[in-house]
Amino acid sequence: MPKVYIETMGCQMNKSDTERMLGMLSHLGYDETKEPKEADLLMVNTCSIRQLSEDKAFSLIGTWGKWKKENRPHIKIGFCGCVAQQKAENTFKRAHYVDFVLGTHKIYSLPEIIKRINNGERVCECTETNATEDEKAKDFEINRVKSVNAWIPITEGCNNFCTYCIVPYTRGRERSRAPELIIKEAKDALSQGFKEITLLGQNVDSYGKDFKDKNYRLADLLRELNSIEGKFRIRFVTSYPTDITDSLIETAKELDKVCEYFHIPMQSGNSEVLKKMNRRYDRETYGKIVAKVRKMVPDVTITSDFIAGFPGETEEQFQDTLSAIDEFELDYSNTAAYSPREKTIAAKWTDKYIPEDIKTERLARLNDKVKENCLKSNKKYIGRELEVLIEGFENHKGKNIITGRTRNNKIVHIPSDTDRTGEFLNVKITGCKTWYLNGELVDNNINL
Repeated sequence: MPKVYIETMGCQMNKSDTERMLGMLSHLGYDETKEPKEADLLMVNTCSIRQLSEDKAFSLIGTWGKWKKENRPHIKIGFCGCVAQQKAENTFKRAHYVDFVLGTHKIYSLPEIIKRINNGERVCECTETNATEDEKAKDFEINRVKSVNAWIPITEGCNNFCTYCIVPYTRGRERSRAPELIIKEAKDALSQGFKEITLLGQNVDSYGKDFKDKNYRLADLLRELNSIEGKFRIRFVTSYPTDITDSLIETAKELDKVCEYFHIPMQSGNSEVLKKMNRRYDRETYGKIVAKVRKMVPDVTITSDFIAGFPGETEEQFQDTLSAIDEFELDYSNTAAYSPREKTIAAKWTDKYIPEDIKTERLARLNDKVKENCLKSNKKYIGRELEVLIEGFENHKGKNIITGRTRNNKIVHIPSDTDRTGEFLNVKITGCKTWYLNGELVDNNINL
């Protein structure tokens, strides 16, 4: 049987797309391999959020192109995902050895594309569409990565057009999937043994805004999913701050399967910079949203995203970002130095670009602040007993440990000579490091 290797870059949405593509390819007789040199079909699922990710993708296919030229002329190479959607047919000019380019809107065209390239064609399928492809999706199973967590996309695209962000150009406008298809996919994943489902969307809490025939939002979907029988957890990412409704917050408080975890990107702690980013809130508004979530949901973990060195950002404005992490007691934050992306408004502000050395220095200080607050957050749980869903078993520095997550997304390491992956265990937190908690199993553990 022919073998396929897919290198996946970027976010959980890309990983979910890869699982879907592997499912389609299995119907065509392809087996997945983890070794690219064994593959007959090589694909990269690209991320365009930063220039470094784009450069890595082109570097990778460059290596594959050398293999093809030197001693493996039969292999086929596919360039997929967000960079593919953005670059489209220009990819063929830059990488003449690529056999097909597949954008984010038409992944269910993959089976037809494979037939065409095997007949000697070169194919570019990057047409933008404002519709989901759920009808085509019915024909294919999802080849999920073996794990305890299943990713389920519920909405795709973005209508916000932040001045730094490429997503609206690579993923298109917001498109919500039908709730009955999401619920079916969740039930299928649970029947396969998954213990946690994560609902995905660039703006996950915008789910349902585009429905014309019903008033049905993310909170409604969560309530339906929560009613499915069995022991499992539900998460959702990523939330846009001003789309977080009281009804949504209440689901994390009231529903037993919805986890106490909100990822709420802020991007900058300064209101003027937020306005230039075209974010629909200021510092005060963001703070009120976070305060409401904390008040309504006990033990909630709130994480965020921040950009260092946005065009025109002053040192004083950057200091507002550092102080926001403290003021809003953010438990963890993803960070990045600003990276100009083609087509975005901020990329044209070349006269306002921050020098690379200053961006690098600010990012280092931002990371130090994130570490400081993450450790402070973790210390609050020492001495407490928490439910942990075990995700893996490994030998770490000569000791066997199991690793899992609490409901509020804290990673926990626990000594154990037995693999307990997939089990919900009661764990007493005995200590912590910056990025994780240490714990020990308590006597009343059962496989719930």
